[in-house]
Parts: sequence; C-alpha cells; structure tokens
Amino acid sequence: MKKIWRTLLITSLLSLIMSGLTSAQTNGDYAPVAKSSDTHPAYIQDMYTDNGKTYIVVDDIEWYEGKEADAVFAQKEPEFGQMGAPSGYYIVNDNTKLQTFEIQSDAAVLMQIYNRNDHPEEAQIVWNEPVTLNKFKAIFSKDAVIHEYPYHLTVKDGKVVKIVQQYIP
Repeated sequence: MKKIWRTLLITSLLSLIMSGLTSAQTNGDYAPVAKSSDTHPAYIQDMYTDNGKTYIVVDDIEWYEGKEADAVFAQKEPEFGQMGAPSGYYIVNDNTKLQTFEIQSDAAVLMQIYNRNDHPEEAQIVWNEPVTLNKFKAIFSKDAVIHEYPYHLTVKDGKVVKIVQQYIP
C-alpha cells in the first residue's frame, strides 16, 4: 500500500509541475514507447562509472497507459478503480529488487523534458530529444526531478543499449 501511495503522490506532484506547460508546447506528438521483450520500464536508482564503464541501478516497474491502465488500476485499487487511472497511466512496482546493468558506451538516450537552463519553471517538452550518455549522466547527477521519471531501458546481451525517458502528463 505504501508503494501505491508513493506512486499516487509522485503522479500528483509531476502533474502539478507539468500543468504549467501549454498544449502548444506538447504539440500532441506523444507516442507510447513500443513494448518488446528487450525493453523494460524502470526507475533509475543510481548511475555510476567504474573502470571506465557506466552502470545503472534500476527498479523494474510495470507501465500501463490508456484503457490498459484503467483496467489494471481497477483490479489493483478496487476502492478507487471506478475513477480510472490518474492522468491516464498507472505504475505497478510489486518487486523492488534492484538490478545493475552496464550501459553500452554508445547507448541511445532520448529525453522528453528536463532542466536545460537551470530554470526548471521554463522546462519545455522536446519529444525524444537525443542526448549523449555523458550529458545524461550530467543531467541525472544534478536534477533531482529526473529521478522521479520512469525510463524504458532496452537491454541486449546484458547491456543497456537505449534509454527513453517516459513522459508523464
């Protein structure tokens, strides 16, 4: 139950932050990340470099959107389920076991929104903006809000080859 309330609190906080964005800034260009056997949604708990290799510590989650989110929310939260999933998505985090993966040095990193100019109130959405792994590490190390977003990680041969920040409405 504690995880559910944490998820609802984070959802509410991020919705408040995002409410300052205008519809012109989002351009309606959002598209869900395609599900595949290699791509897993997760929260990034930590990122570090050891012997010239970058590692990521993650907490896998289940990410649902739209009608699927409403159905899972109704099943998991029957007392609130009739309202539908808050903001059109729902996160399930039943297993909090952390996993560590090496990030391939040329991994693709796609961001949706982050503090680009040290003025978080001016943050704008740029859909699937490519950034280098080094830039992502810098963003992650100084922007605490980024830690609250889920990411879709594509893992091949035990290494992360792609990181996509999940937009949260």
